[in-house]
Amino acid sequence: MELHQFDLNLLVALDALLAERNVTHAGVRVNLSQSAMSGTLARLRRLFQDQLLVSVGRRMVLTPLAQELVDPVREILLLVRGAIATNSQFNAATSNHHFSIGVSDYVTTLLMADMLREAKAKAPGITFELRPISRRAVEDLEAGRLDFLIAPQDFVSSVHPTEQLFEDTYTCVVWTGNRIAHETLSLEQFLDLGHVMVRFGDGETANYDEQFLRKSKYNRRVEVTTPGFDFAPQLVVGTDRIALVTTRLAERYAQLLPLRLVPFPVEIPPLIEMLQWHKAHNQNPAHAWFRAQIREAVSRMESASPGGSPDHSQVHRPRRQHKRTEARSAGRASSGRTG
Repeated sequence: MELHQFDLNLLVALDALLAERNVTHAGVRVNLSQSAMSGTLARLRRLFQDQLLVSVGRRMVLTPLAQELVDPVREILLLVRGAIATNSQFNAATSNHHFSIGVSDYVTTLLMADMLREAKAKAPGITFELRPISRRAVEDLEAGRLDFLIAPQDFVSSVHPTEQLFEDTYTCVVWTGNRIAHETLSLEQFLDLGHVMVRFGDGETANYDEQFLRKSKYNRRVEVTTPGFDFAPQLVVGTDRIALVTTRLAERYAQLLPLRLVPFPVEIPPLIEMLQWHKAHNQNPAHAWFRAQIREAVSRMESASPGGSPDHSQVHRPRRQHKRTEARSAGRASSGRTG
């Protein structure tokens, strides 16, 4: 191939074709008409001396060569965009930048709500898109569909930069009128109670605490499953059910609902929440600004007094002496771990 015949616009078009596997959809993605994109595909086929996309029935599939090009092309474009952004000027007060963040409702409640309030005052033109974490979150980050991912330590990629945000432990939450759970619980009582459990999406994605319980061979009696962390404390009210939730979230809801916090009868390694971004954006000033806002929000969260709940003295607080390797080994039973 003659490299001088290959410009950046062709690379952008190629990336769209490899991702969409449809000429019309790829054209929409890069603002080209169907005929223009068809012409671009023809040019790419000549340059690579390969069909790249071939029709199989009513769909188009990638040739082996095209399949090999998916990751390198995407990586090159992200690096180019990152290099351009690094040299650009960024003023948060006047910027209209858009950030997409993969984040759980748990982290949104504890951290993002405060961060977004502060960001509105500092940067009124910047917009944010919070997306639920899926099993494709790391893939979306690598493909440039996500700017940031906030997830437990075991859920992030080893390829891209990360920063530890905070740790949390787990606490049992029961209604104040619960007739069985009082100030303390034995493991047998914990397992015998009806549980409200967080489960994601297709039902195969287990939360960090569920991974730990499975590995430890503890079988709890699940009576209610819910797709969100914020729902679990609410769903025990008025019942004898119990929910195992993160301590910070338990303390937050104990200020709002008639809940009693009871220590979890078994020691569980802390949940470690991480911030991750693509390595191509490591020097991006807009991304650096966002990371600074997250750090400030974590600092405010750490320094805030829980307040409001009479049972805080009985709750396990985050223990930083746990090694990360212990947290990592506590629940590696599946790759779909979110928090």
